[in-house]
Amino acid sequence: MGAGGGLEASGHVLHRYVGAFVQGLVEGGVRDVCLAPGSRSTPLALEVWRDPRIRAWLHLDERSCGFFALGIAKTSRAPVALVCTSGTAALNFAPAVAEASAARVPLVVLTSDRPPELQDVGAAQSMDQTRLFGSFAKRFVALPTPDPAPAQLRYAHHAGARAAAIAVATPSGPVHVNLPFREPLIPAGHDEPAAPATGIRLDDGSAVERPSIRQAPRRPEATDVTSYVAQLRDVERGIIVCGPQSDAALPAQVVQLARVLGFPILADALSGLRCGRHDRNLVVDTYDSFLRDAHVQGVLRPQAVIRLGATPTSKPLLQFLESSANGRPGSAPRPLFQLLVTDGEGWNDPALLPTQAIAADAGAFCQAFGEALAESDREHPAGRSDWVKRWQTCAEAARAGLMEHWRDDSSLSEPRVLSELADLLPEGATLFVSNSMPVRDLDGVISNQPKELRFLANRGVNGIDGIVSSALGASVACAQPLVLVLGDLAFYHDMNGLLAAQRHSLNATIVVINNDGGGVFSFLPQAREVEEFEDLFGTPHGLTFEHAAAQYGLEHRRIDSVDLFRAAVNDSISRPGVQIIEVPSERQANAALHDRIWSRIAVRASAALREIDA
Repeated sequence: MGAGGGLEASGHVLHRYVGAFVQGLVEGGVRDVCLAPGSRSTPLALEVWRDPRIRAWLHLDERSCGFFALGIAKTSRAPVALVCTSGTAALNFAPAVAEASAARVPLVVLTSDRPPELQDVGAAQSMDQTRLFGSFAKRFVALPTPDPAPAQLRYAHHAGARAAAIAVATPSGPVHVNLPFREPLIPAGHDEPAAPATGIRLDDGSAVERPSIRQAPRRPEATDVTSYVAQLRDVERGIIVCGPQSDAALPAQVVQLARVLGFPILADALSGLRCGRHDRNLVVDTYDSFLRDAHVQGVLRPQAVIRLGATPTSKPLLQFLESSANGRPGSAPRPLFQLLVTDGEGWNDPALLPTQAIAADAGAFCQAFGEALAESDREHPAGRSDWVKRWQTCAEAARAGLMEHWRDDSSLSEPRVLSELADLLPEGATLFVSNSMPVRDLDGVISNQPKELRFLANRGVNGIDGIVSSALGASVACAQPLVLVLGDLAFYHDMNGLLAAQRHSLNATIVVINNDGGGVFSFLPQAREVEEFEDLFGTPHGLTFEHAAAQYGLEHRRIDSVDLFRAAVNDSISRPGVQIIEVPSERQANAALHDRIWSRIAVRASAALREIDA
């Protein structure tokens, strides 16, 4: 066979083999693939780009690419694939892979590689990519070089489907597949008919069916449920703490369990419980403010705690749980019953407080436990109404304190931005917030409301990198407006992500709170105790972002009043495209403002409790 025939045969093998793998990805549920340019990834890139069932999103740098894919998967809860060339390009996926691992987001990371004969011989752009992401990947798969044998085509197809299925199976997370390719790298044979929907047709006439790799929600064992019923049946002062989670069905299931128990639900803003049509009578918000008061903590100390979801955002809540575990001051130590419901991977309690833990799907646990309680001889929870009333009274006092502050201070403060957006956003909208101050302000000021709003954040490992790309990726799967709120450092860290806005005709509103540095550090002891605070932590940069917006062809407005902010947001969410609203702030003033709000709420909540007990 001549040289030309050899190249054509190699190209045909690539098409058959990589096509089988991509077919498996699609049958495993992958519909979105994010790619970064490179030579070694050519076979994958071409097969993905030419597949009409796949939406391909090209990004010029791998770091933004990874976080964009994370945003799509976080919103859609479907597996999303990443593609890059060999070498250090793959390492730039690492921050997004780490976040996906901790936040249970299904990614399929496809790294192209040199073939075995080019490893460890000084070949350019070559390095060891085996288990590149370590424990952050649920599964690592090293595929062989493309081979036309029917058994190898079956394996490639199975590997694609299985990678997608494992990524989305409970607990969701990233799967890493390494694919070595020899040159020539251009597949041939795209005039062939597409593979059938039920499986890929092989040369021997057989078909590979879609693998069935589904993991059903894990229900707790009946013996465990019986044990918990016995321990909680007579508890009067219990709480349910629901941290960040993404299961849309869980709010209704948690509420049903709370009704049977007669326990209030301390719902993180990222839990999905504070907004929506479900019954919110037992849902407690704004606890981040009133749990800062010692008197309130003493009155509300629980006898039992049930923990669902990830670690809560609120530090005062975590401190309250820790102090409650140590018993009342002056009393004999008595372990607080704390039950942690986990998905079987990881441990969502850094203080190691739970006395018991169960690995089960949270919704399945709520249903099984609620049914068992309802069948027991537990006293009707109406007898615990005073306990619930105390929590509700504190939440009402906190909300009243916030409204009083907004009336007294009409400035466009950092927490006011989040409060205004909760009112301005339409039904079904998504509010994506950065870590550091925005997510803390969201948790502190967002109150219960019937409007369906979705709140998202990268709370897996809580970094500020990739926030712009994550939010723009999330906008792809949002039918209603998406607004991103982030600080100036997070925005600066991911300005590369703005290139996707026009490249992919995206729609979003980006609100940048610019306090000229690291605002969250002003709340730490370093602000008072470290002489070099400004240089090491405050990190002022003197930047504004109108020129960055212009560089990427985006509209920019600098807003410094509530009325102008309302008008700018309403205008932006009503139009296509991505607009940037920059809100100036001052770090020291913001810290002082939070102290005033917390003090006002503490006085109100403490007084309200004393009135109940009078």
